[in-house]
Amino acid sequence: MNALGKSVKRIYVLLFARRIFYPVNLFLYKLSLFGLGLRNYENDTVSGEKAFIKFLKALGKFDSGAILDIGANLGNYSMMLRKNGITQPIFAFEPHPVAFSKLSEVAVAYNFTAVPEGAGEAHSVAAIYDYQGDGGSEHASMYKGVIEHLHKGKAEEVAIALTSIDEFVAKHDISKIALLKIDTEGHELSVLKGARQTIASGMAEVIQLEFNEMNVISRTFFKDIVDILPGYDFYRMLPDGLKALGPYNSTNYEIFSFQNIVALKQLHN
Repeated sequence: MNALGKSVKRIYVLLFARRIFYPVNLFLYKLSLFGLGLRNYENDTVSGEKAFIKFLKALGKFDSGAILDIGANLGNYSMMLRKNGITQPIFAFEPHPVAFSKLSEVAVAYNFTAVPEGAGEAHSVAAIYDYQGDGGSEHASMYKGVIEHLHKGKAEEVAIALTSIDEFVAKHDISKIALLKIDTEGHELSVLKGARQTIASGMAEVIQLEFNEMNVISRTFFKDIVDILPGYDFYRMLPDGLKALGPYNSTNYEIFSFQNIVALKQLHN
């Protein structure tokens, strides 16, 4: 903090760091989160995804390669790509049988491939948790606490199949990933661990993932994601484009609230 910043802080603390102003400060803090690109989930314009896809198209990132949509649920993201003129092969992963059934119908209509598996560290049988009697919700997670603690629901366990991105890429002879998109309700780090070889090979230059309160349940810090993606720069989505987060700093990074994060492979001369 420079001299001016320190002076402003001293004055602000002197005047406003008081119990009477606590509700006001809390309100301003929560309001500022929207401006920082957090908790903006209403649609793909507010979330920044529309501007992000436009940015990738301008860079020619969709000229070749496949798109992996991990945690596709009902296929809204894959549909959005098709509606924005993206013609690359899309593989949409959804392990929950109820959601996958609906995803399959959408996949036919929008010409992409629905994959009846989740992604993790390795090929295995696992459990996913969703609301009891309401299978296939967008909150379905590998972590029971997401349903019962965060969303205050009664969790129902469903057996699912997992693969790893490394295994999937090898099996389908994929040589380039135009976009790796991960939305797995707290399971993002495990997905990345299962993509170590793919990441190390440089096949995935662009990775989009969510970071939110589910990562509290999975005990995942943003620093864990930074560490598994060496050689990437990190950005937060805003409605008008990407904002670079800069070098890791816990104050700027470790905010456990909905946000879309983009990791771009650094270019080396």
